[in-house]
Amino acid sequence: MEEGHKEPLVLRVEGSHCSLSEMDDFDLTRALEKPRQLKIERKRSFDERSMSELSTGYVRQDSILEMAHSPGSRSMVDTPLSVRNSFEPHPMVAEAWEALRRSMVFFRGQPVGTIAAYDHASEEVLNYDQVFVRDFVPSALAFLMNGEPDIVKNFLLKTLQLQGWEKRVDRFKLGEGVMPASFKVLHDPVRKTDTIIADFGESAIGRVAPVDSGFWWIILLRAYTKSTGDLTLSETPECQRGMRLILSLCLSEGFDTFPTLLCADGCSMVDRRMGVYGYPIEIQALFFMALRCALSMLKPDEEGRDFIERIVKRLHALSFHMRSYFWLDFQQLNDIYRYKTEEYSHTAVNKFNVMPDSIPDWVFDFMPLRGGYFVGNVSPARMDFRWFSLGNCVSILSSLATPDQSMAIMDLLEHRWEELVGEMPLKICYPCIESHEWRIVTGCDPKNTRWSYHNGGSWPVLLWTLTAACIKTGRPQIARRAIDLIESRLHRDCWPEYYDGKQGRYVGKQARKCQTWSIAGYLVAKMMLEDPSHIGMISLEEDKQMQPVIKRSASWTC
Repeated sequence: MEEGHKEPLVLRVEGSHCSLSEMDDFDLTRALEKPRQLKIERKRSFDERSMSELSTGYVRQDSILEMAHSPGSRSMVDTPLSVRNSFEPHPMVAEAWEALRRSMVFFRGQPVGTIAAYDHASEEVLNYDQVFVRDFVPSALAFLMNGEPDIVKNFLLKTLQLQGWEKRVDRFKLGEGVMPASFKVLHDPVRKTDTIIADFGESAIGRVAPVDSGFWWIILLRAYTKSTGDLTLSETPECQRGMRLILSLCLSEGFDTFPTLLCADGCSMVDRRMGVYGYPIEIQALFFMALRCALSMLKPDEEGRDFIERIVKRLHALSFHMRSYFWLDFQQLNDIYRYKTEEYSHTAVNKFNVMPDSIPDWVFDFMPLRGGYFVGNVSPARMDFRWFSLGNCVSILSSLATPDQSMAIMDLLEHRWEELVGEMPLKICYPCIESHEWRIVTGCDPKNTRWSYHNGGSWPVLLWTLTAACIKTGRPQIARRAIDLIESRLHRDCWPEYYDGKQGRYVGKQARKCQTWSIAGYLVAKMMLEDPSHIGMISLEEDKQMQPVIKRSASWTC
């Protein structure tokens, strides 16, 4: 194509699929030729301190966030920085970088993401050869930490384009702001063209649109901005509009009486029927974090001002609701155990009419005297007491959890290490569901049998969220212990997607090998532990104004 010649945009709708053929680069490319850089002096005090100092208490977030990377301090290089630093590199690091680069996907010669898995041994490719939004996040963080932001910027721009496509499932049109679950690049070597096929849920198992994709996109946009110091991308009209479209979907007013976001099963990392319908902790934590990230990037112009006001109001209501009703510790469990039911009016203490008899037996033995966590779900007459790793870790990173609650979550992890971590970090949820309950909740899903896949399986990718939470709470020794477990097996087992068994001892029955986010999660964890200032791009400091006065519930009178 001659320079300056602009080919027409060709959109094709075939059934429920969208495709993009021979598309000129996004107009943002020209706008980003001369990015406006923030000059931020990088402070090395965090790096120079002994890691043992971090274990003395909760790390001040304002000090961490001051350690943003100076723009241009790291250029694209062949040798990863984690190999060239002062720490003695583990042999797995170089192998992981090689595998990560092998998974890269290119569109018209530019890297735009990484495929889900590079498993040559598997006979069925399914959709593991696609670029998933949620899967790419740890890959993106690894590239940002290594001073390679181009692939992240390209990914953000391409998915932003896809957001603007018309999205249909059968004859039903999806919301304008929905981000794709994944996309695939098709190369035609004869015609020398590239085509993008996007999936908004119309091809997914269960046909569920991804609620978390939009949240991860906003979080990643903020991570890119913090890492590079370049505000130009987030300030473009296209990115501003993209954020507003996502926010329009989740801030709309309706019949809800709660500030939490109502979701279907299968709309997040737990992307199959697992009884997380309603108000799952993972989505609420990501929702909270995305709102805070958007608040820091939205322009207070005529269009953005209304969204900023709505975000502030929602954050206050959401933080109070989650910290009050989703939080569980020993005292709160005892209070729920003594709840009265059928309470009416504003004086009700048992506001959701949770039946004490519905508390599962395992919770009483699981809950230590010191420690606590956000439960999996709260809705009328229902409280899902399961522990979900990602939701609790993101609650720490986003400061949805107060400092005391964050420390309590880490206390619980240490007290229940065998149950939540075992021999392969980290359980996606605990405990598993089995027998008759498994049949009802999962619909007899053979992939989600007990202690497998989403049903209590162990996912190495969660190592990066655990490590970030450990650094933020001043508990790096917990992360180091988890990384040691990973390094003893993950490479030898060829980077599997997940592990099975109560202790996570067995490679998952249907787990893909060379799973990209298992590889990237390990690299991100290693780089964060070696240079804790990296946490600034994925962590938010506490907002003092959102601290509610939390009163202990007591549904009984003395």
